[in-house]
Amino acid sequence: MAKDREKIEGKASEPVANCGQLPEVIDIKPMIRVIRGQQVIIDRDLALLYGVETRVLNQAVKRNSERFPDDFMFQLSKEDVEILKSQNVTSSWGGDRRLPYAFTEQGIAMLSSVLKSQTAVDVNIRIMRAFVSMRRFIATNAQLFQRLETIEYHQLEMKQHQEVTDKRIDEVFKRLDANIPPIQGIFYDGQVFDAYRFVSDLMRKAKRSIVLIDNYVDDTVLTLLDKRENGVTATIYTQRISSQFQLDVDRHNAQYPLIEIKLFNKAHDRFLLVDDEVYHIGASIKDLGKKWFGFTLMRDITATELINKIKE
Repeated sequence: MAKDREKIEGKASEPVANCGQLPEVIDIKPMIRVIRGQQVIIDRDLALLYGVETRVLNQAVKRNSERFPDDFMFQLSKEDVEILKSQNVTSSWGGDRRLPYAFTEQGIAMLSSVLKSQTAVDVNIRIMRAFVSMRRFIATNAQLFQRLETIEYHQLEMKQHQEVTDKRIDEVFKRLDANIPPIQGIFYDGQVFDAYRFVSDLMRKAKRSIVLIDNYVDDTVLTLLDKRENGVTATIYTQRISSQFQLDVDRHNAQYPLIEIKLFNKAHDRFLLVDDEVYHIGASIKDLGKKWFGFTLMRDITATELINKIKE
């Protein structure tokens, strides 16, 4: 302890006496960092320049604390240290968890009066020149820095705009996907409303015509077909037309757009033709959701081809 004190007070060897020409080969400019809007040098870097331990440097400062107000020296916060870590500044600090001190230009100038040696004075002169050089560099390139800030600001604006645009595009595609009926799937027992909505969407999708091939129909099928747009024709092919169903059709057609009923007894499965598309339906339309059934959009045949087969 006494030996350290002698080094600080200049009563024995100088604080940098054992470092040879080390300060002469160290580049000071990279040690000058901007923290809290001020140009500073961290205590550990200063200790390296002066050739003393960081502990010894800080002890000398504490003994002369009245010479180091807050605008001369301040202790870094954890947030400050995290910023330095993100800049890869603290990688050489080892495992020391102590929050370091930062010295401003005025604080470093004051250090020469505390570290009483010629070497400390020489090092301080170099540090002051480095600060002056940094200020000149910043002043000379102020417009360049401003342009860079403007570019970064515009890049940030463009990025934010792109993110908003991408989000809107994704939303549009999601809505489009939501409005496109699936091409195949299965409805299980109890999914009455889901199956009903699926077929209703197909009815609304039609632009020209709807043809239903189903051997088991009733008045509920007429209600479903009424969901089609105005001007869209509707035809039902079924194997039998009961007197009750014919009465339902007549009463329907007296009030609502015409639905044609035609006899056809060659079909076992159910088909729903929407414009040029052909859907194979595994259950009668009137029984949707009561038991498991599947549906498939048939890609290899058109509605026109199937109608021509019916007319043969």
